[in-house]
Amino acid sequence: YRPNPSARRLATGKTGMIGYVLPTGTTVDIDPHFVEFLSGLGDYARSHELDLVLSPADADDQETTYRRIVANRQVDAVYVSSPRPADRRVALVSTLGIPFIVHGRSEGLDFDYPYTDIDNEGAFHEAARLLVQLGHRRLALINGDDRETFAIHRERGVRRALAASGLALGEGHVCSLAMTEENGYRAARRLLERSDAPTAIACSSLIMALGVVRAARDLGLTIPGDLSLIAHDDVFPWLKPENFSVPLSTTRSSIRLAGARVAERLAARISGLEEGARGEVWPVDLVVRGSVAGARAQRTGFGST
Repeated sequence: YRPNPSARRLATGKTGMIGYVLPTGTTVDIDPHFVEFLSGLGDYARSHELDLVLSPADADDQETTYRRIVANRQVDAVYVSSPRPADRRVALVSTLGIPFIVHGRSEGLDFDYPYTDIDNEGAFHEAARLLVQLGHRRLALINGDDRETFAIHRERGVRRALAASGLALGEGHVCSLAMTEENGYRAARRLLERSDAPTAIACSSLIMALGVVRAARDLGLTIPGDLSLIAHDDVFPWLKPENFSVPLSTTRSSIRLAGARVAERLAARISGLEEGARGEVWPVDLVVRGSVAGARAQRTGFGST
């Protein structure tokens, strides 16, 4: 026996639906990180008889869609992802009287709100500190979109680790891009062809790291002999760091589990089991494999800038 959804809504006032406003447009890419997060959220929702509603919206005006789906009582709760500093979406949903969770954090807001995040700053601080301990003095960061808080935190972590040893990221040694293999390749080529080429790269995604490996190979560089490489592993089931040609050192946290946790917290907030503006930050594991080694003499790049 399964209750009729319309009858259940009349009896309980609940729709059994979680809402997400999906930004669309020519500048928006639906990447594997989002799909993996959505898989975790969907797995939990399905097993607890909740449905997920995706409402497309102009990427520059998602607030209108949030207002509409809440006003029409289409969903019992919403979540916000990829937050930016002083994020207007977080500011809005906090006023709409609907349960919500933010996946990530938004700095610069003058109120508390519920979120689930990982320690991006701590993860990349530890990654950079490891590289410094191995003798590297010229590091580069191939990061995600630096308008988003996660990328800001990762760069902050790298800079903090370098500063502790009297070092800094060189000018032009930070690249902020959509996290694709092609972008990883192009960024690595630009970095490695510089006269002050880095001897180590920290990378925000395994997918981008694939491009870094390809660029190093095309330039005749070996990992870790000529270049140490460490990347963030979102634990994709189809892309395992230990299966890279040289097993890849990583910071590790499952984005699928994060999706399931967001769904779990939304369900608890819908039922009244969770209240308040509690934030949670997950620690991130550092897994050292064969892609990092002691720095050789600071080599000269293959080109100049």
